[in-house]
Amino acid sequence: MPYERFRAWRACHELAVCTYHATQSFPKTELYGLTSQMRRAAFSAAANIAEGAAKKGSREFRRYLDIALGSLSELTYFGLLARDLELLSREQWETFNQSCDSAGKLTMAFYKAVSRSSVRKMG
Repeated sequence: MPYERFRAWRACHELAVCTYHATQSFPKTELYGLTSQMRRAAFSAAANIAEGAAKKGSREFRRYLDIALGSLSELTYFGLLARDLELLSREQWETFNQSCDSAGKLTMAFYKAVSRSSVRKMG
C-alpha cells in the first residue's frame, strides 16, 4: 500500500501494536473504558494517515494528519493515566512513551512537510 512508505505511518502502526500488547493485561473492568479508548486512539492515528494518503491534494491530506496528531495526543494522556493507575509497568510505560514520542514527532514533521509543499504549489 502507498501509505506504508511513510515513516510517520510506520511509527503509528508500531505504536498501535505496542498499545494492543500493553493493554492486554488491563483488568476486564477496563475493557470498555481505558482499554478501548487507548486502542481506538492508537489505530486511529495510523488509519488516518492511511486514509489521508488516498485523498487528492495536500490540503485534504493535511486534515487527516491533523486528526492523527489529535489521536496521538489523546493516546499520550491515556498512557499517563494508565501509568498513574499502575496498569502499566515501568518497562511498559517507557516503551509506550518512547513509541508515542517517536510517532508524534514523525507525524508532526510529516504534517509540516505536507503544509510546506502545498504552500509552494500555491505560490
